[in-house]
Amino acid sequence: MDARELDYDLPPELIAQHPAERRDASRLLVHDRAAGQTSHHRFDELPQLVGGLAVVNDTRVVPARIPIARPRGEVLLLERLDGGVWEALARPTRRLKAGRRYGPVELLEHLGEGRWRVRLEGEPHGAVPLPPYITEPLTDPARYQTVYAREAGSAAAPTAGLHFTPELLARLDVERVTLHVGLDTFRPLQSEIVEEHHMHGERYEVTPAAWERIRGAPEVLAVGTTTVRVLETLARGAPLAGRTELFITPGFEFRRVDHLLTNFHLPRSTLLALVMAFAGVEQTRELYALAIAERYRFYSFGDAMLIL
Repeated sequence: MDARELDYDLPPELIAQHPAERRDASRLLVHDRAAGQTSHHRFDELPQLVGGLAVVNDTRVVPARIPIARPRGEVLLLERLDGGVWEALARPTRRLKAGRRYGPVELLEHLGEGRWRVRLEGEPHGAVPLPPYITEPLTDPARYQTVYAREAGSAAAPTAGLHFTPELLARLDVERVTLHVGLDTFRPLQSEIVEEHHMHGERYEVTPAAWERIRGAPEVLAVGTTTVRVLETLARGAPLAGRTELFITPGFEFRRVDHLLTNFHLPRSTLLALVMAFAGVEQTRELYALAIAERYRFYSFGDAMLIL
């Protein structure tokens, strides 16, 4: 697949800079693949629109963005490797040196592509790691955290889950998995041929009881692309805890995900490739074009799409 097939034009004003006033008041674009029908809803209508077992990713975002004073830049913690040692992104990489300390961070080894192995003094106490396309301040850091978040470990939020309230969750049959969002989820494609993109892998864990419920459910709604990757990794015989390098592209055979709830994703992203694999390439393009025409809000704090 040519990476250009993942391109689309988005008016900048449709990039959501703030979350909706109420989490479940965001808009929801619904596409029924079997009926070939598309409709517009509010997110709090979700329980009336889809049944089955809803599976969420309960990872918690780490306050991972640590500023550097000289040279001016930052370290973004990606994954804890061992104790105080982390994998991180650091900039400006060319002006940084291994063995030097920058505030609470000591750079140990440059791993390439802006990635570093670092040692952090204490626990992370940085800023919320908002994506670079969100340029306005977030007044409430809890809004970049799902209401069901548990174990800290992510460098970015599983954004499809940001729409849920405790009241809405209570109206659904919910099960949990954990995938700590790292470089793979938000890193742009590195190749002009989609399938040649290399995934570094992200850590996941699912309890035996949760997997038994998920495996035996008549229908499964995956909340977010990270949840899809966990479920489809396990459906291929992987252990209940480990790392997944699963890269889902058009032509993929889905074995455990029946419905997908997801936000609108960046062009040339692995996340958009996954949505195209689930909904179809041309159908996804049509849905994105419709969302733009109808002035849906895009990306992390934007609206959502349900594919049945």
